[in-house]
Amino acid sequence: MSNYHVPVMLAECIDALNIQPNGTYVDVTFGGGGHSREIMKHLGEGGRLLGFDQDADAQQNVIDDERFTFIDQNFRYLKNFTRLHDAIPVDGILADLGVSSYQFDQAERGFSIRFDAELDMRMNQASDLSAKEVVNSYTEADLHRIFGMYGEVQNAKSLAKTLVTARLNGPINTVADLKNAISNIIPRGKENKYLAQVFQALRIEVNQELEALKDFLMQSAEVLKPGGRLVVMSYHSLEDRLVKNFIAKGKFSGEVEKDFYGNNNRPFDAVSRGAIVATGEEIINNNRARSAKLRIAVKK
Repeated sequence: MSNYHVPVMLAECIDALNIQPNGTYVDVTFGGGGHSREIMKHLGEGGRLLGFDQDADAQQNVIDDERFTFIDQNFRYLKNFTRLHDAIPVDGILADLGVSSYQFDQAERGFSIRFDAELDMRMNQASDLSAKEVVNSYTEADLHRIFGMYGEVQNAKSLAKTLVTARLNGPINTVADLKNAISNIIPRGKENKYLAQVFQALRIEVNQELEALKDFLMQSAEVLKPGGRLVVMSYHSLEDRLVKNFIAKGKFSGEVEKDFYGNNNRPFDAVSRGAIVATGEEIINNNRARSAKLRIAVKK
């Protein structure tokens, strides 16, 4: 597992779940199983843990324990599969969003700007849509939208136009092809940051990450029992904003709705005041912790 991914804020996540020995818990981003293995240490004989992951590579980390169930699905199907496994209601749900270190380090997956590989970026390798498909077939307007919204790229319009022009000379199939196609519009001295934003936008689009996150959050309110904990760790502002708004308002935009008596009509109360961030010591030892924000809520 250590080669797969070093769990971020492990102790804080476990503490946030407030684990009951005979409770039922869901780790919706199983990955290397780091968080799940720690949860298992706190469960008694009557405890139960379900782990979701759509990446086939995560299955090599499955925990051999009768209390553990692995579900090879995207977490946007949380409600269907917890019901299928007769696990509703649950006592706690953990989500560690984003891409694992393992996925970044697998050159052929195309997640990283460090390696030349085919533009892929699919977390579910059975999916039809890849980054190559997005770059080569999306309209200029759609490319402008995803680079602006998902990558928060400053010159998103110029970037989209540049790609559409470049692909007239031949398909953009690899990381190197993409870098070469846009090299003239990358701000000097900010190459790595700019490319990271471009890659983030493509990855979010390919995997429909924000839509999946919204589906998951809405279903978490239906799956958790009253007093159950929702623990979500995000790594960029787009995800964190959705989580923050949902906990505060029960929706992703607009004002919180009120019931007939004027009470706030939302399913969760925030446990932590604002987001919890990693310690300086952890950031030194695990650079990925630098951008992590942990939010904790309790089901009303």
